[in-house]
Amino acid sequence: MKRVDHIGIAVKSISETLPYYTETLGIPLLGTEEVPTQGLKVAFLDAGNIKLELLEPMSEDSTVAKFIDKRGEGVHHVAFGVTGIQERMDELKEHGVRLLSDGPKPGAGGAQVAFMHPKSSFGVLYELCDKSGNRE
Repeated sequence: MKRVDHIGIAVKSISETLPYYTETLGIPLLGTEEVPTQGLKVAFLDAGNIKLELLEPMSEDSTVAKFIDKRGEGVHHVAFGVTGIQERMDELKEHGVRLLSDGPKPGAGGAQVAFMHPKSSFGVLYELCDKSGNRE
């Protein structure tokens, strides 16, 4: 793991939540996008030494919608920046870590992503985020 890339925060509505971050806290918005493969709308904010990723579900059956229904809005995951995501996934599997997919999936900002099951991570949902294939 190279660094913490971002912290994902589950929200019901980006448009309702964003003013808190940009106006009240003064955190600059970097951009928004839809990630259909994950069923999400996302907004990235630049909190200085780390990015915040607001996650809005695009449907009632998305994993983030289910998370909000069960736990409410709040911290959803911590993302580690990696390179060679498939190799990192294979190494984690060798150490007995359960992953939520067999291979990486397309994520926001052109990244390839994979998640570690919280039961393998002491209750924390961790994301592997590989941006080595894009220009960021």
